[in-house]
Amino acid sequence: MTVMETTEPGTDICVPPPQRLRRPDGRDQYTISEVVAFTGLTAHTLRWYERIGLMPHIDRSHTGQRRYSNRDLDWLDLVGKLRLTGMPVADMVRYAEMVRAGDETYADRFELLEATRRDVRARIAELQDTLAVLDRKISFYADAGQAPASERSR
Repeated sequence: MTVMETTEPGTDICVPPPQRLRRPDGRDQYTISEVVAFTGLTAHTLRWYERIGLMPHIDRSHTGQRRYSNRDLDWLDLVGKLRLTGMPVADMVRYAEMVRAGDETYADRFELLEATRRDVRARIAELQDTLAVLDRKISFYADAGQAPASERSR
């Protein structure tokens, strides 16, 4: 599934997510619209996470409305961090399944997170190299803009 397939129609994916709200103190039940406001995710994304097994069982009210807990919000925060690492959704689902399976999956979870950390570090190194090139180019153009035209042609 591509980014465009998972993005709400009319959503500009180049715009930062909306400002996240703080959770109210002393509460542990939230509607889907409150979770949308807290996380910046869409209701569609939250339902999709549930459908694919990325979210643990979400409680329901007596009328069938989803009720998210603080624990669910903490999980969504972790999922958001894993998304930022570039971890594939399939690996996130596999991680969620291992968490639900219990303590006997610690070694497998460790290995998955270690592999993800290696990937993130490699991407950081690439970005640092790219930043160094940009810094050199910016410095060159900043210096070139200050020299008189007659000196720049030499």
